[in-house]
Amino acid sequence: MSKRVFIIVLDSMGIGELPDAHLWHDEGSNTLGAIRNHENFCCPNLTKMGLFNIDGVGGGIEKPTASFARLGEVSMGKDTTIGHWEIAGVISPEPLPTYPNGFPEEVLDAIRKKTGRGILCNLPYSGTDVIRDFGEEHVKTGDLIVYTSADSVLQIAAHEDVIPVPELYKICEDVREIMQGKHGVGRIIARPFNGVHPFTRTANRHDFSLTPPKTTMLDLLQKAGYDTISVGKIVDIFAGKSISDSNRIKNNRDGMNISIGIEDRDFNGLCFINLVDFDMVYGHRNDVPGYAKAMTEFDQQLGVFIDKMRDDDLLIITADHGCDPATPSTDHSREYVPMILYGKHVKAGVDLKTRRSYSDIAATVLDYFNVPQEDVSGESFLKETLSESAFLPDSAPSDAKLMEFAAEAQKRAYAPYSRFQVGAALLTAEGKVYQGCNIENATYTPTICAERTAFFKAISEGERNFAKLAIAGGREGEALSDLCAPCGVCRQVMAEFCSPDFIIVLGTPEKYKEYKLSELLPEMFTKKDL
Repeated sequence: MSKRVFIIVLDSMGIGELPDAHLWHDEGSNTLGAIRNHENFCCPNLTKMGLFNIDGVGGGIEKPTASFARLGEVSMGKDTTIGHWEIAGVISPEPLPTYPNGFPEEVLDAIRKKTGRGILCNLPYSGTDVIRDFGEEHVKTGDLIVYTSADSVLQIAAHEDVIPVPELYKICEDVREIMQGKHGVGRIIARPFNGVHPFTRTANRHDFSLTPPKTTMLDLLQKAGYDTISVGKIVDIFAGKSISDSNRIKNNRDGMNISIGIEDRDFNGLCFINLVDFDMVYGHRNDVPGYAKAMTEFDQQLGVFIDKMRDDDLLIITADHGCDPATPSTDHSREYVPMILYGKHVKAGVDLKTRRSYSDIAATVLDYFNVPQEDVSGESFLKETLSESAFLPDSAPSDAKLMEFAAEAQKRAYAPYSRFQVGAALLTAEGKVYQGCNIENATYTPTICAERTAFFKAISEGERNFAKLAIAGGREGEALSDLCAPCGVCRQVMAEFCSPDFIIVLGTPEKYKEYKLSELLPEMFTKKDL
């Protein structure tokens, strides 16, 4: 049985300042807060899943469909590289180097010597402004436009007619070799542009990242034989390490379309997705209306993505840092990020509150694939969020087989008064099946339903963790009913021992349907109410 996990990183979608935000001069930053009230923002799918139920966000709904948490960042940084590394289980205790006054001469001299070209700018600069101010001189001289930002990056802009894209990539690879050790910036970024003044940046951006300093979630998954698929710049962020298949994208919409297409593939492992437009196109440019509209467009595509998810798929939606478009700064912001976990086997409405680290995602993914965590950081929240049926062994019977067990038990029913015979098959989380049938009595009140017979048999044997219950019933000598729902008493017994996401299978071995206990008993009274 294949398992698939999709992680979608909404690049820069922070949800409020971290306690240490003042150390980065990011007091008051809240990326989601900056866009949520704009008229362009409409995200019903994220709302239903619980985005606004997360700690500190506010405005949540009564019954979210997913589990959710607010994640803090332990690593010393607020950039893409460090954020993604932490999502993958690597904590960075020291910040990557930044250059608010430009790069030192020792670095520039090494670049000149290696490339044979001069250097323009060498200052923190906006990517669009730098080609406006230095583009014409670059075209005349062929010198490299080298610039940086508040992040740990060295960016090289070049006109595609002056320095063809493959040559620019080779230059960036050479600079990546230079920028190691104390000058080991997180990314060397190729920034091609074309046209005439005013110039336009092209879609041929390419990031050359540091190799992660420690073992990542991707390393362990690939070592264990699982697929590791990347969409967007994930392959660049991890320097291509432990990526089995990479997919470049043009923009957010293209990234989601590619991801929706990957849902049709029979892979077994992780699909790691980055949607960079939120950060690159809107956050850094302080474009509140654009950011809000981009979130609305993502939410629309998310609906399509959800509809195509398979039964054993898990979807995690998160972010890597903030980039509040409403603050004067155009740089990343030190913020909490959301974590939404969704899937058929995910318990609805589980509030994991505020958790310490993004790396809890890595621990959870490895836990789902039963891959030892080794030295990857993080604490798994899998057991808190997945229903018992998600942990069934591969040898556990299918729904159809469980219905066959229920139909078999139905034939043993003792129902001389009602002539309505019912059988039940109760599946434990360990894959064991307990059968039960209804047993009537002439005085009626001692009569017991098939469901309770199965439950009480299992409980008397020490079982407490249940995954599914199949029920088959019909009048004596007639075909099984298409639907034989449990009575109210049996539903209440289930509520005592099972979660609201407990699965009940009704019908026949040939035709059946799954229900959650919460659907059959929506406002259940449990021990929590006592």
